[in-house]
Amino acid sequence: MATILPDGPGGGALAWSLLEWIAALDDAGRSGEALAAFETLVSMQAVEAANDRGPMACHLYSLIGYAQMLDTCGRGERAAAVRQEALALLTELAATGERKSWSGYQASYWAVLLSFSGADSERSTSGGPRPPSGATPMQWSPDAKRRYFESRIALRERVDTLAPRAAEDPDQHLAELVRLHRVLTVRSAVYWEHRTHMFADRVHSLFDDGVRLARRLSRQHPADGTPALAKILIDRSTFHTAAREFGPALDDFCQALSYLGEAD
Repeated sequence: MATILPDGPGGGALAWSLLEWIAALDDAGRSGEALAAFETLVSMQAVEAANDRGPMACHLYSLIGYAQMLDTCGRGERAAAVRQEALALLTELAATGERKSWSGYQASYWAVLLSFSGADSERSTSGGPRPPSGATPMQWSPDAKRRYFESRIALRERVDTLAPRAAEDPDQHLAELVRLHRVLTVRSAVYWEHRTHMFADRVHSLFDDGVRLARRLSRQHPADGTPALAKILIDRSTFHTAAREFGPALDDFCQALSYLGEAD
């Protein structure tokens, strides 16, 4: 891997390269190598943040993404430990904010990691090739961009059609509604973050609606619904962080840990 990556951070270039490499390894089914690369990314960003050479928020997003991949690979104990590291970092952010001002690229970094973490929900939805994982929309082809973003219209229609069915027969439809709504939320977040620094106003209600739906699913089917609720609360926590709302971000993350049985 070292022969492929750039020589140093270079204003975040190494982090972006690592993220693309992680996604490529994951897409190729090389999960062990993807985890090793993710650990390298997290370790690098820990040093950068500690020395005020990189945003704490980007370190946080990487920790959360790493924990999610660990869970997917069946390494739940290690994932729980990584989430405790994320909790400590988010607690500091909620208390003091970032230690210095940054240019703002951390929101784009969040959006890419959000889309990467949402890939599990995407796989049953996409009718065609997905954009390259781990890359910003600026690097997508025009056709990939068009397919990905225009799909939000059909997703919105499917969510709106499924919502009354889920209300009438939650056993049959609620889990699928939660999954589809998460796909819609992720794609909308990536779309608006790519277009405006006011992205939070455009997608806030989607994250809130997703949490409400997941709470219903958790009450209806605790075994499946409670982990889904924790995941969607973590999604909203990272959204609040990207919007620099660190207090609500910490509240959501602590709730998620309690649902995962990882709260102190």
